[in-house]
Amino acid sequence: MEEREIKRVVEMYSDMILRISYSYLQHTYDSEDICQTVLLKYISCGKSFETMEHEKAWIIRTTINACHDLRKSAFFKKTVALDTIAEKEAPAAPSSEIIDEIKKLPVNYRISIYLHYYEGYSVKEIAGIMGKSALAVSKYLSRGRAELKRNLTADAAYGEKAGEIYE
Repeated sequence: MEEREIKRVVEMYSDMILRISYSYLQHTYDSEDICQTVLLKYISCGKSFETMEHEKAWIIRTTINACHDLRKSAFFKKTVALDTIAEKEAPAAPSSEIIDEIKKLPVNYRISIYLHYYEGYSVKEIAGIMGKSALAVSKYLSRGRAELKRNLTADAAYGEKAGEIYE
């Protein structure tokens, strides 16, 4: 199909396709997707029509069918408009001494500990996520736990000594 013919079809029918699809779907972004789909289908089919009315009828019917297909799809049934979702605040990040200490760990230790203890991933799964070997991840966990223990017991010992001095 020639570029001139493509431009003619886009200029002539894109507004109509958008209006028809919007009346079916009630969402601008879905209507734009349908418009693109219908125009690509027209360009790729290579059909020649007897008259302009036949061409217009084909585009209208194709638009309606594409809208029906989208409404029947699982994606459309499972999506919810953002307006309908109740405004919820993001949960506050838990604050504790352990989390503060985890944040101080080196990146590999911190990520592996977080994924293992907070997200519940296994060593093998963490290895896949991080792109490391399972042995490396188990070393990160072991060393991270040891460093956490060392830091937490050092802080506790310091706190006890400080408390004894001021009493």
